[in-house]
Amino acid sequence: MTHLEKQDSGDSSDIDFSTEPGTVGERLANLGVSRRSFLKFCTVLTSSMALEASLMPKLAYALSSSRPCIIYMSFQDCTGCLESMVNSYGTTIENLILTAFSLDYQETLQAAAGKAAEAARNEAMAKNAGKYILVVDGSIPASAASGFFMAAGESGVDRLTKAAANAAFVMAVGSCASFGGLPGASPNPTGAVAVSSLVTNKTVVNVSGCPPIAEVITGVLAYYLANGAVPALDANRRPTMYYGKTVHSTCYRKTNTSAVSHAASFGDAGARSGGCLWLLGCKGPRTYAACATMLWNQGLSFPVQSGHGCIGCTQPGFWDMGGLYTNS
Repeated sequence: MTHLEKQDSGDSSDIDFSTEPGTVGERLANLGVSRRSFLKFCTVLTSSMALEASLMPKLAYALSSSRPCIIYMSFQDCTGCLESMVNSYGTTIENLILTAFSLDYQETLQAAAGKAAEAARNEAMAKNAGKYILVVDGSIPASAASGFFMAAGESGVDRLTKAAANAAFVMAVGSCASFGGLPGASPNPTGAVAVSSLVTNKTVVNVSGCPPIAEVITGVLAYYLANGAVPALDANRRPTMYYGKTVHSTCYRKTNTSAVSHAASFGDAGARSGGCLWLLGCKGPRTYAACATMLWNQGLSFPVQSGHGCIGCTQPGFWDMGGLYTNS
């Protein structure tokens, strides 16, 4: 039985991720990750994507036999999205999966600089034309002639469109890349726009958030590896498997019937007993994100659980939605 036949039959018993050189599986094996831990991670990841359990072997096979090229470009950003992407707690399986990808270009992490860095990116793009995943964080000044964000003698617009031309798809990580974010907030002095405003001939997947949850970023990449296609997207180009429900709809403060119905101030009896934080500016009812279900820092907590209302950072134009502590 071939590997493909095994994955189609749902048989994961013979998946041996230590035997194929240069793959994610071999890298994980060398790092001491057991087959059991790997399959457990695949089960959790499948569940987080709201996929059928029978698809877990397919995901495991895809992750164990692929080492995709990723070109990661940053524009008008704060590096917060990159921090989220690479700084999972300790040496977690999520972090190992992420670092095992062939990250062939990332200005902050790579050793090369200047002409050597540009040459490395161009070489990786040419070698993997049509197959590499372009990950972008930060917004881009809309006018190539604006004079803003020049690098290597080129405008942000030119560098983005060149990189996107031969990508399999483009993943806009963070609310700046997805919707313009902070640089695009009023009065938007640089004319910043979202990636999708400039890349119109490729599929753009928005993984919004300020920053997004690390496992959401990883999950979108893993889904593509397993299925050869991007997940279903909502009207804002976000994966519905992570952005299909509001934070409020799955928030424990909504269902806590023993609590005072609403908190009137931070630290009052309503807040301490689990009351809704709507009066304190929580934007959970109009914010679509997986924060209340996946949580942050390996499922430790999320802002509302820590006593602070949702600020709506996954939504378009959230910086211009009014104050963080009002719903007016």
